[in-house]
Amino acid sequence: MNDSAATTTPETAKRPVRMAGATEGGGADAGVDVAKLRKEILAELTYSVGRSPETASKRDWFVATAYAVRDRIVDRWVVEHTGEHAKPLKRVYYLSLEFLIGRLLFDALNNLGLTEPTREALAGLGIDLNEIRQEEPDAALGNGGLGRLAACFMDSMASIGVPAFGYGIRYDHGLFRQGMRDGWQQEYPEDWLSFGNPWEFAHPEIDYPIGFGGYVEQVNEGGQPKQIWRPGEKVEAVAFDIPVVGWRGRHVNTLRLWSARAPDPISLDAFNRGDYVGALSDRVRVESISKVLYPSDETPNGQELRLRQEYFFASASLQDLVRRHMEERGDLRTLPDHVAIQLNDTHPAIAVPELMRILVDLNGVPWAEAWAITNATFSYTNHTLLPEALESWPVPLMERLLPRHMQIIYLINALELEAARAKKPADDALLSAISLIDEGQGRRVRMGILAFVGSHKVNGVSALHTDLMKQTVFRELHALHPDRIVNKTNGITFRRWLAQANPRLTKILIDAVGVEVLDDPTRLEMLADMAGDSGLQEALAAAKRENKLALARVIAERNDVFVDPDALFDVQIKRIHEYKRQLLNILETIAIYNAMRAQPMRAWMPRVKIFAGKAAASYHSAKLIIKLANDVARVVNSDPTVRGLLKVAFLPNYNVSLAEIIIPAADLSEQISTAGMEASGTGNMKLALNGALTIGTLDGANVEIKEHVGDDNIFIFGLTAAEVEARKKRGYDARAAVEASSTLREVLESIRNGVFSPDDPSRYAGLVDGLLDHDTFLVTADFDAYFAAQRSVYKMWRDRAAWMKASAINTAKVGWFSSDRTIGEYAKEIWDVKPAS
Repeated sequence: MNDSAATTTPETAKRPVRMAGATEGGGADAGVDVAKLRKEILAELTYSVGRSPETASKRDWFVATAYAVRDRIVDRWVVEHTGEHAKPLKRVYYLSLEFLIGRLLFDALNNLGLTEPTREALAGLGIDLNEIRQEEPDAALGNGGLGRLAACFMDSMASIGVPAFGYGIRYDHGLFRQGMRDGWQQEYPEDWLSFGNPWEFAHPEIDYPIGFGGYVEQVNEGGQPKQIWRPGEKVEAVAFDIPVVGWRGRHVNTLRLWSARAPDPISLDAFNRGDYVGALSDRVRVESISKVLYPSDETPNGQELRLRQEYFFASASLQDLVRRHMEERGDLRTLPDHVAIQLNDTHPAIAVPELMRILVDLNGVPWAEAWAITNATFSYTNHTLLPEALESWPVPLMERLLPRHMQIIYLINALELEAARAKKPADDALLSAISLIDEGQGRRVRMGILAFVGSHKVNGVSALHTDLMKQTVFRELHALHPDRIVNKTNGITFRRWLAQANPRLTKILIDAVGVEVLDDPTRLEMLADMAGDSGLQEALAAAKRENKLALARVIAERNDVFVDPDALFDVQIKRIHEYKRQLLNILETIAIYNAMRAQPMRAWMPRVKIFAGKAAASYHSAKLIIKLANDVARVVNSDPTVRGLLKVAFLPNYNVSLAEIIIPAADLSEQISTAGMEASGTGNMKLALNGALTIGTLDGANVEIKEHVGDDNIFIFGLTAAEVEARKKRGYDARAAVEASSTLREVLESIRNGVFSPDDPSRYAGLVDGLLDHDTFLVTADFDAYFAAQRSVYKMWRDRAAWMKASAINTAKVGWFSSDRTIGEYAKEIWDVKPAS
């Protein structure tokens, strides 16, 4: 089975590979032959797309440009997959159910130093690079922060020279496309692959059988019992590779995505009987595995499909990396010396018993040795402290779908409990807490505990989150394995969120601290000493206003709402979830609206409240919050008494491309989750990097952002994580809090009375009652503090020099939150991999 990145396919056979303009030391705009690049694009247009310049559409030009750029990436990719480069001492395998990579054209152009040469090459053909950029669909491979983090990490591993494969699923439709119908979220298929993906290479020769169901047979082999799994069904996992080029094109890694394929494409017997639909039923069922990201798990069938997805990609990935290791090293016992597998959340946790099956059942490694290999190879990143978000699967479902793995899980559990009992005898509560089988409400397999016991390192993603992991979800396991939990605070690909998303700000930064800032984000620190300079402030303000004008045009196009670019742009962009507390933001918006109507003669500060994010299809409470945001927007935006001083916009179908427009334009970054519930956040880092000031709780990475930017340059409010826990333990009375706050009481009354839902006055009665009766996320507890913090925002906003100084300091102080730094820490302290650069 050939694993070369440069495998020829029918699509690529007719296109010669061309040497990139980048030198060995990295790409640079000045070293690129623009005329040669123009010829390459024209050649791709003719021979790959099949169009002439006269007949080509904008999409044709995009595809031709992408092919020309991809060819240049392939040059380095081939080098790194042949000869000495093909066998690094140790390679990282990053397993993630999501990779929110977004559009790739500008990512590749930026990292190769080809942005301006390509712009010039296309301009010579009468084509605007910015226009054809819009023809690229967003790769719908992720939901939010988890998937975007995985994409950032792939970029940084290539940038700093960590040899790596990313493994995931090539979803045909990925996460749904969000539409709005009368303010309600509507889910539609995201057809990002409908016209192909110019960045990927299909590898039909790289496919692995994935089994489901069946039974386990015990046989006698050499006097020893051996378990053999006889699956009742098999699915083929087929590889599609996307090259991931790092900064300056020095290194290229591989994102390998698996697509499900039925062994038999059609049942001819059924077809010949006239059952044309039934002839395809098995294929449809099998290939549904890679159809949609996060199918609803409200039904038993939905739960089964989710589990099938997770095992499908984990098994294919392990088979692939074990095959590669055996070809390169020839000895499975050296796997931990040459392979590091990172589990991104619990979704790939089934890989732990799968590797044990491969070692013990298929290769005859004794159990104890196999467990030592497995534990030394895996590490696990935890992303949540919410118990309901730590995956668990019903034991009957696991036994039916993965019978051999269930046997292995039972044995792992028995041995772990036995070891714990030896350390702490007669502690039944401890054994119950660490058991892989939850006996509480129907027997379920706890995937978080499985990932923990199967890994040699378990990391949180912010300092606070890691401390809370030790105190809460993994408290008992931490006591048994005190050296296992470590912290690795998240980071972002700062070049993408500066040079690509915000070229205006990037130019100012390069002029101020030097072009080296794109190689070394710590140079941003130099900007802090200049933050009070009026000339710098004017330049930053002008760049921000241009970005706000661009966002204002998008709001007008998508929402038919016209906003003032000189108003404060107050932004909350993230997955819609009750713990992220978009509701708290909406309540404050209503409070301001009420005050504006009551006191129209006050000198109100112009403000635009901008929301964006998707709610899970089955998350009804979150979808009701979206509806409320849209209802509030409809009422506020059409009320002449506020004179346009307050506008509200919920932008539909939030994705990476929309984030690249919103983030550079934001003035205020809303990071207002209930303290102790947001693992880290990365949107907070991107917004601060682009000069937005944070209003937030001491949650996730907000804590570390505050430490870096200083107390005077951030707006912190609300209960701390410890206070939240204490408040919940003693019982929280939301009704008393509402009675004590006349502002909040008035807001809730207006919602309950149908001010924002005159067509259905009772629409939000349940929402209000829920807050009063069981305010799980302490919205009412933090409302007054949040309202006061917003008044502090108003006060600073009126002092433009103070605001711009704080904005500059935010940009200057968050270079530490680069994913290059994060990956460097993973490489040194978890993976034991030495970066190549």
